[in-house]
Amino acid sequence: MRLARLLAARRLIASLAFAATAAGLLATAHPARAADARINAVPRALALAPASAPSASTSGELIVGSKRFTESYILGEILRQTAATAGPAAHRQGLGNTAVVLAALKADAIDVYPEYLGTVESEILGHRTAVARDVVDKELAAQGLGLAVPLGFTNGYALAMPEDEAERLHIAKISDLAEHPDVVLGLSHEFLGRMDGWPGLAKRYGLTAKPLGIDHGLSYDAMASGKIAVTDIYTTDAQIAPRHLRVLTDDKDYFPHYDAMLLYRLDAVARHPAQWQALQGLAGRIPPAAMIAMNGRAELRHETFADIARAFLSGHLVIGAPPTDADSADAGQRDKLGHRFVTRLFAADLPHLLWQHLLLVVVAVSCATLLGVPLGAAAAAYPRSEGPVMATVGVLQTIPSLALLAILIPLMGRIGTGPALVALTLYALLPIARNTATGLMGVPAGLREAGTALGLTPSQRWQAVDVRLALPTIMAGIGTAAVITVGTATIAAFVGAGGLGERIVTGLALNDHAMLLAGAVPAAVLALLVQGSFALIERLVTPRAAA
Repeated sequence: MRLARLLAARRLIASLAFAATAAGLLATAHPARAADARINAVPRALALAPASAPSASTSGELIVGSKRFTESYILGEILRQTAATAGPAAHRQGLGNTAVVLAALKADAIDVYPEYLGTVESEILGHRTAVARDVVDKELAAQGLGLAVPLGFTNGYALAMPEDEAERLHIAKISDLAEHPDVVLGLSHEFLGRMDGWPGLAKRYGLTAKPLGIDHGLSYDAMASGKIAVTDIYTTDAQIAPRHLRVLTDDKDYFPHYDAMLLYRLDAVARHPAQWQALQGLAGRIPPAAMIAMNGRAELRHETFADIARAFLSGHLVIGAPPTDADSADAGQRDKLGHRFVTRLFAADLPHLLWQHLLLVVVAVSCATLLGVPLGAAAAAYPRSEGPVMATVGVLQTIPSLALLAILIPLMGRIGTGPALVALTLYALLPIARNTATGLMGVPAGLREAGTALGLTPSQRWQAVDVRLALPTIMAGIGTAAVITVGTATIAAFVGAGGLGERIVTGLALNDHAMLLAGAVPAAVLALLVQGSFALIERLVTPRAAA
């Protein structure tokens, strides 16, 4: 009985895989019929996916967004919990850098998110120097946006380096770096590209060093290991004291003021008056010491953002010196990496995140198959078109994922599953289209002629000979795309579409290795399972030689 069920399951898997491939392959043989099949199949596939996040204007909730760093996660959760006391509220966390979260705000996918005055002036409005507040408000209003509710603290950019290294080189201010061009700088990618970041800083101070690009969450460990000597920090980072870092003085007053405030859609105030009134109560409530303490609880004690926000709003947050390195070491003895990894790996959200991740992969690869197989078949049928087709599909692979998401959010007017699926489908096209063309072009001409000699019509011969012989190569391309998509699907977390990327992104933001592994290990296991499944399918669909 068990054997019969196993065989039945194998036949079902092979049939589904063959059906998905054949639907695309038949497109080139029967264009009219296939066009209908593709039109109907894609909506069916998308219907299986998790629902995309609704627009803020139609969801009935005040939707809060946040960027992908510790402080923004915490502030976003404080906003959500505060607004929830007056009405429905949700938090789309870790949406990416300024460009991505701003695109979500303009697309009405979120209503409000925590932002900084200096970022608004330089990065969003493009001013190279500070401008009057009424100018900021007027220019934002022209975009349907507003800036209000100063939270009570300033979190600016600064440069920092280990205290002992700074003392050895006699570096106390940024201008001192000009005398040490050999010092290795490792700067976050956003800081490297910001108008108020490295380009202007290097020009103001005459710095000639060529910095390395590094994720902000990894820069502290890179400094501790000696791979870099200087990095950009936020002035409310909890890591400054326990890591014994020296914050270099901005002696030429380059950095603008980064007062923490709320950037919001003007129409959100009318749509969510009660929640907005509740958010107004946060004005001036978060002093710098409180923000540093909250960042420390997230990064050094690994508390959840929701718990930290709850402690602050309930008045139970202990404000004082951040946890010291001794505290962190003791905590490390009590809570070893292995134990934290196991705890986070098997947390209650694992089944939900796995299901979201797998569904994203299945739907994206199915859609890519329905698009990529006909493209590859057309390239095989018309060799002159192969170069342009493959070049076009190949160019899609060169677009950075965050850039593509930043483009898709305003185009689609939403965050969530929709933009993630489009991006994943585009990234999966190349191996499918390439293998389809290679497989069909590799069918021996003699076998095609034999089919014609047996009286088969071109359509019959194409299905019975060409498709049958090319199918293993085509399935290999689909399998490759599926394995790649398992890894690429982590970008879904940047637009609130869920999946195992949520753990990876959070781990990067917190420099939490246990959280990183809790997301990366299940993704790796899932990739192996997908690879094994397609190896089995390839074996089932490979034509066997006659005995």
